[in-house]
Amino acid sequence: MSQLYSQGDDCEFKQLSLDTGLDVPTPEQLWPEAPYDSPLAQHSFDVSLKDLPAGEHPRDRLLELGARALSTGELLTIIVGTGQGQGRFSGTSLGQYLLYILSADGIDPLKQLREMTVEELMAVPGVGLAKATVILAAIELGKRVFLVRPEKRAVVDDPNVAIEALSQDLMWQSQERFAVVLLDIKHRLLGTHVVSIGTATETLAHPRDVFRVAIRRDATRIIIAHNHPSGSVEPSPDDLVLTKQFLEAALVLGVPVLDHLILGSGQYCSLRQTTNLWQERPQS
Repeated sequence: MSQLYSQGDDCEFKQLSLDTGLDVPTPEQLWPEAPYDSPLAQHSFDVSLKDLPAGEHPRDRLLELGARALSTGELLTIIVGTGQGQGRFSGTSLGQYLLYILSADGIDPLKQLREMTVEELMAVPGVGLAKATVILAAIELGKRVFLVRPEKRAVVDDPNVAIEALSQDLMWQSQERFAVVLLDIKHRLLGTHVVSIGTATETLAHPRDVFRVAIRRDATRIIIAHNHPSGSVEPSPDDLVLTKQFLEAALVLGVPVLDHLILGSGQYCSLRQTTNLWQERPQS
């Protein structure tokens, strides 16, 4: 039987039998731009957790400063665990090395990590089956925490509440989607609705379609939103033009548009907070 070679969790090359059912690619196949013959690729990430000064261990820093203060590499260090012994990757080294490999082609390493499979993670030297599954479980748990929806009839008095209602439909999607948050006269959540799904770069949404949904659902206030699969939440000129169209239609129909939100890669932009469009076209 032919064999596949994967870097085991103890960072020594181990044979991975085809009986596992996993087709693990080589690092060179996934990241051809990474300089594997460099010292970095030859296990030069040799900083051990025990070599760090007192208080500099990622776990200590998290306890003292909170998780938000840690770098991505430090968070990965906590997830992948302790080191593997002399001459092999330490936990610190493996977290940094993983980011190094994922950054080789110029793409945001977190975006790559979010979309990787077990097989692709195992192609990274130093990541075996156990560490790959732990990393993916941590990513999925983070997504689920972020995607918790507010309770129905919750008062939407802040963009963050609207984002919670929309994230499951819009955040981290590979295609652009346009959605609407439906509210009653007291700004209580009636529901959300995805109006259209477009391509990786654009979606088609017309005020007519959005307001039709609002009227059918007896909504008296709405928030419109769409995502940018690229991860950038900077509004485009077309986004601004479309927002103006919605605000003008809202004045005619008597269904105020409270905001236009752009979501992407765990971030959002509120056009009401970042533009003067609502001052130019006040909504009742």
